Amino acid sequence: MSFIVTDNCQLCRYTDCVTVCPVDCFYGDETQLYINPNECINCGACEIECPVNAIFEESMLPLDKKYWSKVNAEKSIICQNITTRQEPHIEADLNKKKLGF
Repeated sequence: MSFIVTDNCQLCRYTDCVTVCPVDCFYGDETQLYINPNECINCGACEIECPVNAIFEESMLPLDKKYWSKVNAEKSIICQNITTRQEPHIEADLNKKKLGF
């Protein structure tokens, strides 16, 4: 099992999670981050750091977010590896408020 990034990351793209990942398994596009399930060591460090509660251990995914396992697997192999803190999405703070954080 690995950790999975879900839709709460869309248009936020905070990279706090990336800075604590010991195996650099995060990938990203313009809108959000993804975790490569083949690289994740299931340490859980990233989940705690996410300011918008977008990361879940795969077995703990809510039913309506189960499909994000497939999305992460597919997107992580075509997106750029993100290994350092980057600026969040330009709409991140607004989206964080909309999500209630």
